[in-house]
Amino acid sequence: MESSDAGTLLFAWRGCLFRVPDQVQAPKAGSLFFCQHLDARPGEALLEIGGGLGLAAVLAAKNGARVTATDVLPEAVEVMRVNAALNGVTVDARLGDCYAPVDGERFDLICTNPPQMPTPPGRARRDAAALADNGGADGWELLDRVIAGAPRHLHPGGRLIFTIFAFLGPKAAVAKVEAVGLAPAIIGSEIQSFPRIGYERLEQIRVHDLEATIPSGIPETVERLVIQGTAPR
Repeated sequence: MESSDAGTLLFAWRGCLFRVPDQVQAPKAGSLFFCQHLDARPGEALLEIGGGLGLAAVLAAKNGARVTATDVLPEAVEVMRVNAALNGVTVDARLGDCYAPVDGERFDLICTNPPQMPTPPGRARRDAAALADNGGADGWELLDRVIAGAPRHLHPGGRLIFTIFAFLGPKAAVAKVEAVGLAPAIIGSEIQSFPRIGYERLEQIRVHDLEATIPSGIPETVERLVIQGTAPR
């Protein structure tokens, strides 16, 4: 990553170049991990919820998917369009919350690398980095809505793919996916450095770490997982 004009970074990865304005979070380990396990297929209709700067959306479009991406930040929607054009692909970037911009539409793949950091009430910072992490009190605020809405937005046999920190609970994630009628599977895992913002919220994380994934003391690492749910045909 290197500096460009004031207020903007340039990020190069997998043969693509991305503009990263101040208002949008730069790619982190979780973003790259998400993209590595996305498996977007040529010709698929793909929806990304919370597209950010468009990293996953552009790479999926480069692989031949027909990509729609949403975000609640106008700056993210604009930079997704810019980054798609910069890399010679088309991304249908839409402003709005969760499934609201795609009401009545169905997709072969729905994916998200969502805000999921357990956030104490009144402690949600509003800077770009924190906005991309604030996951509500237990970390599931957006993810629960994505999972609940997936069946009515997936084609038969379609897939939902999302990432979680292990402290949200792999067993809980599998149960939530199964509860809405999708066949669950864990399709990827990686040990990453413990996120810096997590140290600010460590007490809140421990409260909601119901599967006891975080050791005592100051953690240095955390497991990140990719969960898939497949709709019946």
